[in-house]
Amino acid sequence: MPRLSLDELTAEWQHQLDNCPDHIRQLTAQLAVQHKTELAAHFYAVMLQHPEAALFLSHEEVKSRLSSSMENWVCNLYSTRDTTDIQSVIAHQNKIGEVHARVSIPVHLVLRGARLLKRRLIEILRTALPPQQAAMASSFAMTLIDLAMEIMSHAYSASHDRHSRAEESYRLFAVTQNIASEKEKQRAALLDWENQLMFDHAMSLTADQLPRLRASEFGLWFRHKGAHGFEGALETGLILDAMAQIDDVLLPLFALREPGADPQKNLQLLRDLREQTKSIAYHLDLLFEQNNELESGRDVLTRLLNRKFLSVVLNKQINYARDTNNSFAVLSIDLDHFKQINDTHGHEAGDLVLQQFASMLLNKSRAGDYLFRMGGEEFLMIMVDVNANSARRAAEKIRALTAAEVFRLPQETTIHVTASLGLALFTGHPDYQQLLRRADSALYEAKHSGRDQVVVARD
Repeated sequence: MPRLSLDELTAEWQHQLDNCPDHIRQLTAQLAVQHKTELAAHFYAVMLQHPEAALFLSHEEVKSRLSSSMENWVCNLYSTRDTTDIQSVIAHQNKIGEVHARVSIPVHLVLRGARLLKRRLIEILRTALPPQQAAMASSFAMTLIDLAMEIMSHAYSASHDRHSRAEESYRLFAVTQNIASEKEKQRAALLDWENQLMFDHAMSLTADQLPRLRASEFGLWFRHKGAHGFEGALETGLILDAMAQIDDVLLPLFALREPGADPQKNLQLLRDLREQTKSIAYHLDLLFEQNNELESGRDVLTRLLNRKFLSVVLNKQINYARDTNNSFAVLSIDLDHFKQINDTHGHEAGDLVLQQFASMLLNKSRAGDYLFRMGGEEFLMIMVDVNANSARRAAEKIRALTAAEVFRLPQETTIHVTASLGLALFTGHPDYQQLLRRADSALYEAKHSGRDQVVVARD
């Protein structure tokens, strides 16, 4: 969707200013500034009573920062005087619309907020001004809010359309670049879990010690990648249901076994587990048969994901974390002194280092984790189903493995490379850019305080 012309928007805004008497504009601006705190407080008090809006406003950081942002928005909206001011305000409305789209705030909630603001501001104007002035000021105030909403909504739509196209591309890509090899890999992972379960059962482990399918390599892959890549397919729901039946119903039944119990009941339980596993494998085959290979979205050099699907993946993880009360982490990784490798050994050697490092990351990450090459020597890992301690341990392991790795260059040359890492755990903030900024800040701190270390972002 093409962006509205800046010149047209500026002219429209200027037209509204020119058609309003100076003293009415000044009175509206003065009262808006005077009552900015009251307007913001009223807005959030009412919005927090709305169940859907509360989902986006309940996070502490959102509540603490948005009130001041709303106050500034009200003041800036009515303080425009010249073309520079107008264009600055228009740019700000565009940015707000893009943020709303990024965190998927429904448009009707934004419009509801505008209606609340207009109603309260009109009440203030009617109380403070004579009727004729109040009517003119109210018309002016409502028109500027409506114009701001129009700009926001257009930016929202354009951003949402871009995201929808990326989402659709990712749905086709998400399973993997190579359908045939991924199919065999995940079938093998499912079989590994089943074999481990049977072995642990034979060793008389208790029910709570038996491996859960959700936490297995297959379970992590399917919940975080496969289920999204095959979203909408009947088989996807059947596999998720079978996983829940195994983990939540069948495995706990092993706790009910007693010495001397009927062996047939125990045998039937094992058969039920086997049938559920066979059902998962069968439906998995059907899913792979229904999908075709898609190459786009992968970095040419390292074969890791590129930036194209980063926003889609992060939004999916945020929604998943909200729905399940799980957490995830973003790990920003930068190879130290990489420019020296290119300068000393050449760009071919630098490419080999990047490829070997990417291969190491792939081999040491879990099936549900996501790996991106962000550009140059910068990488990013999204670690699923982790807490602060496990994420920190995983990051330290990557740092140590990198330092210990022998990187092989042409002409039988070998070098050692270190990495700096910035780790940020998801804290509930709905905007993934906030999470990325925290990880980048932690990475910056790691690189500027000695390198070859992990720095955890502050909440």
